[in-house]
Amino acid sequence: MKRKIMIIGAGGIGSMLIHNLERLGIYDITVYDDDKVEYKNIFYQHYESAHIGLNKAKAIKKQFTDVKAEPYLVLVPKQLKGYDLVICCADNLDVRRLLYRQGTGDDANVKWLDLRAQGRNATLISYMLNPDLVDTVLTGEEGSFSCQAQSWDGSAEGVNMMNNVIASVAAQWIQKWFNKQEVSASMVYNI
Repeated sequence: MKRKIMIIGAGGIGSMLIHNLERLGIYDITVYDDDKVEYKNIFYQHYESAHIGLNKAKAIKKQFTDVKAEPYLVLVPKQLKGYDLVICCADNLDVRRLLYRQGTGDDANVKWLDLRAQGRNATLISYMLNPDLVDTVLTGEEGSFSCQAQSWDGSAEGVNMMNNVIASVAAQWIQKWFNKQEVSASMVYNI
């Protein structure tokens, strides 16, 4: 039986994570994203120019027929139910806060991962995080964040690839977690 995974966000991290996991054929993946593919996304996300203007979840569905696509936001806890693992690849704190409100540790209502990348940095945070650190990892601006540094000029030359790093790390974490092997509660990478 396939393990049910929800991936929130099909941008820089989510599109690459889906690419890594879908080919294994052991996951039932549903992706939620209400954003559209833009030209600049082609440089670091798993899209081609033919996808420009399409909803990202639907563009993923075109590439990976076994992935379920939901072109919507995840806004309420009810949407998180029924999955073995929920993975946040979205670029805003509201979605992350929704996950963190589901709890940490073995008593968490939902088992979750929070994946982040920006410029030269990438982070994986899991539901196993020490609850005393939750407020620290949820601080910051209310706005959206990109996988690219704020100084990115939109050119191919200036693209950072930390989204690929954290998507690959997360795919390995997910494999080990489902196989009941030891995994870290959080990890940080910086180049």
